[in-house]
Amino acid sequence: MENLLLQLNNISVVYSDVIQVLKGVSLSVQKNRIVSLLGSNGAGKTTTLKAISGLLKPENGKVTDGTILYQGRELQNQAPETITRNGIIQVLEGRQPFKYLTIEENLRVGTATRWGKPYRSDLEKVYHYFPALWKRRRGLAGYCSGGELQMLVMGRALMAHPELLLLDEPSLGLAPLVVIEIFRIIRRINEEEGTTIILVEQNARMALQIAHHGYVMENGKIVMEGSADILRDNPDIREFYLGMSAAGNIKSYADVKSYRRRKRWL
Repeated sequence: MENLLLQLNNISVVYSDVIQVLKGVSLSVQKNRIVSLLGSNGAGKTTTLKAISGLLKPENGKVTDGTILYQGRELQNQAPETITRNGIIQVLEGRQPFKYLTIEENLRVGTATRWGKPYRSDLEKVYHYFPALWKRRRGLAGYCSGGELQMLVMGRALMAHPELLLLDEPSLGLAPLVVIEIFRIIRRINEEEGTTIILVEQNARMALQIAHHGYVMENGKIVMEGSADILRDNPDIREFYLGMSAAGNIKSYADVKSYRRRKRWL
């Protein structure tokens, strides 16, 4: 397909030659789209991102079966620095900055794969999307709030000119109003920069509001996929990920017995 940017073909991932986490995962990502990867803790979402970005190797993991095609070329088990130079940038869960550097110095770290090239226009772009960083640009990153840190790590990724941006739990631990702002910016980056995004997110409601397509993972496998509209209307997704009844009412946690209605894909 002409617009196909990334394709995972039946990949399996094993850690320490013993622990299998992914079991035949296949998915595809079209250019200029937001694809959401949904699932509970331990489903294999982060491992999928690390298989794409090459960050399995530092954790003694590897793709043992299947292929990962990026722009038609295989990249499974390549060095992360090679993958980064090809335009795939991952924003890790946890928002780890260089806390003794200023915000602007942290952003400049994102140009590591582009040393010697002008970066001022890139800084202006980041400050355009994240004006809060402009106000704090001379301050140490270690004093940033959680929301500012999320903006910082996303801005640092933008400095690398990503063609494919991998976002891992960008809303984790943030206040609701900050989450709304972060997701609004993610949508703007996709629409205005044409950046393709894979979004791993447990806040399924917010993820499906901005995504074009979605995949649901359970126990290291893809168990469901479809457009965001279709997934939002699916009764299993509504109950198990959106906390809503079939009639569309928000359910009380106290009234729900875990897995009362069997998931159709199990």
